[in-house]
Amino acid sequence: MNAYLVTKSLHLLVVMAWVAAVFYLPRILINLAEAGDDAAVRARLVLMGRRLYRFGHVMFGLALVAGVVLWLGYRVIPGFPTMVGAGTGWLHAKLGLVALLLVHFVVGGRWLAGSAQGRALPSTRALRIYNEVPVFALLAVIWLVLAKPF
Repeated sequence: MNAYLVTKSLHLLVVMAWVAAVFYLPRILINLAEAGDDAAVRARLVLMGRRLYRFGHVMFGLALVAGVVLWLGYRVIPGFPTMVGAGTGWLHAKLGLVALLLVHFVVGGRWLAGSAQGRALPSTRALRIYNEVPVFALLAVIWLVLAKPF
């Protein structure tokens, strides 16, 4: 049980770090869209965005590894609880939402890379809406994990 709690704690830590990146990258894109022609500001925002994007991918990778251990660790670690079997439909729904959050993050990264190459970003209104999407997806993930409705 100790290995399970350590793994789950690590998973929660890196998920929180990844979600912070998912939440902040759209904000950087909004600032980029509003920066206008100020090259110094744009360069700083692109640099911040690239570093955040790289950090987010590392955190996602660590969260994925810890999640797989939580999901399938019962096969190799004695006394490890299982999340596989009847009544784990919530897990599949959660994984689907996490996949959508990852797509959201990658799209933001592509917009950032395009902006660095001189391509136009979506409007600030569209970016502000894009900024709010992960909040609702994360709320659904948290509800699924806590309620385990199916």
